[in-house]
Amino acid sequence: MLARARSVALIGVDAVPVEVEVDVSPGLPAFSVVGLPDQSVSEARERVRAAIRNAGLPFPAARITVNLAPADLRKEGPLYDLPIALGLLAAQELLPASALEGTLVAGELALDGTLRPIAGAVNLALLASSLGLPALLPAGNAREAALIDGVTVFGAANLLEAVRHLSGQALLSATDPPLPDAPSDLHPDLADLKGQSSARRALEIALAGGHNLLMIGSPGSGKTMLARRAPGLLPPLTRAEALEVTRIHSAAGLLTVRGTLTLAAPYRTPHHTVSDAGLIGGGSVPRPGEVSLAHRGVLFLDEFPEFSRKALETLRQPLEDGTVTISRARASVDYPARFQLIAAMNPCPCGHFGDPEKACTCTPLQRTRYAAKISGPLLDRIDLVVRVPRLTVDELTRAPEPESSAPVRARITAARDLMLDRQGGRNTDLAGQQLRKHAPLNPGPDAFLRAAARQLGLTGRGFDRILRVARTVADLAGGGDIRESHLAEAVTYRPRELT
Repeated sequence: MLARARSVALIGVDAVPVEVEVDVSPGLPAFSVVGLPDQSVSEARERVRAAIRNAGLPFPAARITVNLAPADLRKEGPLYDLPIALGLLAAQELLPASALEGTLVAGELALDGTLRPIAGAVNLALLASSLGLPALLPAGNAREAALIDGVTVFGAANLLEAVRHLSGQALLSATDPPLPDAPSDLHPDLADLKGQSSARRALEIALAGGHNLLMIGSPGSGKTMLARRAPGLLPPLTRAEALEVTRIHSAAGLLTVRGTLTLAAPYRTPHHTVSDAGLIGGGSVPRPGEVSLAHRGVLFLDEFPEFSRKALETLRQPLEDGTVTISRARASVDYPARFQLIAAMNPCPCGHFGDPEKACTCTPLQRTRYAAKISGPLLDRIDLVVRVPRLTVDELTRAPEPESSAPVRARITAARDLMLDRQGGRNTDLAGQQLRKHAPLNPGPDAFLRAAARQLGLTGRGFDRILRVARTVADLAGGGDIRESHLAEAVTYRPRELT
């Protein structure tokens, strides 16, 4: 007897259809899985055999062949356990083959028949919606899959529930989509940080336009403290952006606990010991890296020069293109990576170069080598560089009461709304003719920018980045034309020598 089940394979963040064919024929007992399975798929034989028997269902003493089609696509992960088990039962006529073929199925089986959550349920639901099919998944994945409009999701706690549902004995209830998480008000407040008006202003401009920011200052100056307040300043994501983010996090297996659509922009803070594959994505089984998990949000790299040179250089292409392509011998995988980089670093290895309170112990050569860890091409992709001096005790006590996060967030949100109404996205995404259209310059500001470009020796990329930052400064001021004062402020943040 031959039975078929419909499942999926994850290629990056995209789900593609996979047909699970199960043939049970007379002969010596054997169980083989073909169709380019990896080790975890091959091990499904033992999980399926034990799960079927422990669920009190018959396991055939026959020759069993499972084919995962298309055969030239590598199959990875334990999500094929459930479709293989249901295919075996359908081949024994224990459940209707038509019901199985009309449902998209995936899930990992425990030895007792319990269904465990899998990665990529949102991606599977997107495919099911496009095919017009219901989805049968582990109960732990049902809420996240139900986030997708236009798909009916059934969550089964174990193999028996899945069998009874497909055979019509005990139908499962469709899972209701969960409500989105409300934006959290538990983020640290800007009011905790006194002084540092220039750094505060740079952070506001960076978050409003989605620009990359580098803060340089001595230990204890407030760089990290300032960066950690960025999540409380970011406006909520649109539903389309939230679905983009959710799809990536689901493929990485990060939604099985939460299972809700979050409208808060991602904020990722990897340690400086992260590998280049952990930062950019990859591995023997490609997974999204930190730059993709920070898609539509912020990637904060503290102690910027302490990251490996190789890892930092991998940032250059996604900072420019907004995507990451992981190429392997068998396939090439694309991950979205339109993130905003915020980085912090000390001015020298000891951290006290330029500090009025503590003398620097580094030699000029040590400072040069330390700054050289940030290459010129990478620095050219950073829109704003700001110095964050360490304030003395007297300066801190005399500093005026700092502004809280709420009014800053309101200004950032208003500027973002202007950008969305004008061009449908953030200013950092403007390029080419679109940049010229939405950031036109009158003769006076145009002459000012050209003179600044000649004096600073700007590249074409640097010229455009100053124009984008000036567009954001103008939007924070209420919109309208870009003035010389807006350009002058943008020029002051332009990266120069780090030493």
